[in-house]
Amino acid sequence: MLQKTNRLTLVEQVALQMERQIESGKWAVGTRIPAEPELMVELNVSRNTLREAIRALVHAGLLKTKQGDGTYVSSSSVLGVVLHKRIMRSDTMQTLEVRHALEREGAHLAAQRRTDDEARELLLQLERWEAAAARGDMDGIVTEDIRLHQGIIAASHNEILIELYNHIADASQDTIISLTRYEIGASFKEMHRHLVEAIVDQDAERAVAAVHRHIAESKAVFEVKGDEQP
Repeated sequence: MLQKTNRLTLVEQVALQMERQIESGKWAVGTRIPAEPELMVELNVSRNTLREAIRALVHAGLLKTKQGDGTYVSSSSVLGVVLHKRIMRSDTMQTLEVRHALEREGAHLAAQRRTDDEARELLLQLERWEAAAARGDMDGIVTEDIRLHQGIIAASHNEILIELYNHIADASQDTIISLTRYEIGASFKEMHRHLVEAIVDQDAERAVAAVHRHIAESKAVFEVKGDEQP
């Protein structure tokens, strides 16, 4: 027999409001949330209710409390926490395959949906990546490479795809860094340019082909180098 659903408790309501602040980006990852007195006034709740809500979000993995320092945002969503935990238990090659599958669909959609502003920004981001590669700036290469791929995914205008990709990219940073150390040769530079130019030209078939080539060569690099660290 179906039962009536219970209304949210006050603690659950407060936790939900705080979670929305995190997911909206108002409380960014790594930042400290407002102090208890400020939140108590803003939410019109008691200290005990607020602390229960914070404990619930700490348990969910969205917040992290530092003794004597305050409470900080540790993830942008519950989905991010779940994916991070799952990826930590996964085979590296499987994680790489999933990330590349998302990149393939993202490139396909980006070629169809990108705006003129996004096309210009992708070309500028490509130039920043190429400049970092020319300098041999490994930190810069990694940073600009991630930004370039995130920009491509963003141009897909598929919010679920964007969120999934960003969380998986965050959780697989070590793999990205390890692979990028070896992906700065002429062929990888050429692939990045072919991919971006295909998206700018709105040629979805060519964009997917560029990603397929990138996937194949990245897998070849991984099979040779594995999880080798700098």
